[in-house]
Amino acid sequence: MKSKTITLVIIILLAVETIAGICFMNASTASRANAYRKSTSPKIMIPAPEDIILSSMTLEEKAGQMFMGCFYQGTPSPETIAQYHLGGAVLFRASFENTPPETLRMQLDAIDEANRINPIITVDEEGGTVARVSASPLYRSEPFQSPRTLFAAGGMDAVIADTHEKNQLLLQLGIDMNLAPVIDISQNPADYMYERSLGQNAKITSQYAVKTVAACKEDGIGCCLKHFPGYGSTADTHNGIAMDRRNPKQIKEVDMRPFSAGIKAGAHAVLVSHNIVASLDQELPASLSPAIHHILRDEMKFDGVIITDDLSMGAITQFSPDTDSAVDAIAAGNDILCTGDYANQFQAVLNAIHDGTISEKRINRSVRRILRLKLELGLIGMNDGE
Repeated sequence: MKSKTITLVIIILLAVETIAGICFMNASTASRANAYRKSTSPKIMIPAPEDIILSSMTLEEKAGQMFMGCFYQGTPSPETIAQYHLGGAVLFRASFENTPPETLRMQLDAIDEANRINPIITVDEEGGTVARVSASPLYRSEPFQSPRTLFAAGGMDAVIADTHEKNQLLLQLGIDMNLAPVIDISQNPADYMYERSLGQNAKITSQYAVKTVAACKEDGIGCCLKHFPGYGSTADTHNGIAMDRRNPKQIKEVDMRPFSAGIKAGAHAVLVSHNIVASLDQELPASLSPAIHHILRDEMKFDGVIITDDLSMGAITQFSPDTDSAVDAIAAGNDILCTGDYANQFQAVLNAIHDGTISEKRINRSVRRILRLKLELGLIGMNDGE
């Protein structure tokens, strides 16, 4: 069962609010006694819930919150999540193929029960070629169709109705975020991202982003815009380094347009691709590029959670074959690091904090955003006695 309250936080907030209320009443009484006297009572600043939680966390817990483990072979054990304090987990098809829905739900509830701060359980349930859950007949009679197919048959209404159905299925299972929608623009059948995209122009894809974000927020499930800054016709980054040589005008005025619309609509997260976008950064993959994260954070004013694509993909392992990719990803500006190599990468991040490569202040910025998201989604639970 997803925990909705934090006993410790509520007690502290109630205490602070009570003090604030007493001060306010005292100030009001003084004001009535002397209408011409300006109140000089100090203002009581009530700390944000995420700051209270952050102040109670160990360095290891903070570092772990920045990892979203990729579990390709099946649902992780509660002990694995707890050992590395993982902030999230990505489930793949193996979690659903031979596991009945009621069993999966019990497994995910057990993870929540064993962890002081609930992880975000995620999945890629885009529909079409990427359908981790609905590909199993145990969960749905047939896989969800792709947004492209749905739009062609029934327009935007069909796409959004399908989004609500996906959301309800995932929430019933205990899944907190769908790593969707794909808002890359692709109208060339030869493109790697063609089947996964909506197949429409920037204007209609922007409308898709806005309506999907609204549907997810209405249903109470997390959503993630991907793959920033726009995939274009770039090759599959699962297999190796991929170069995007398009001009910056095309990328900023066309490909980024749906991301801008989704961000303004209140998207919870944005996932950054591993493409090397030469016009924005000639050397680094987007997921490791401070320049591209500057565009997302400072130019587009996104203050939600930035997630890397899987750091175990070929585009990153060929580019950065050692365990420093997580450290580089944090330095670039990411909040959550997706990887199947979370054990080694977790230790690498801790080492980088201890030797000063990454400051704890930098870690705190990301963890604060992650906690804020978990609070919004009703995920955080502080177990009694911890």
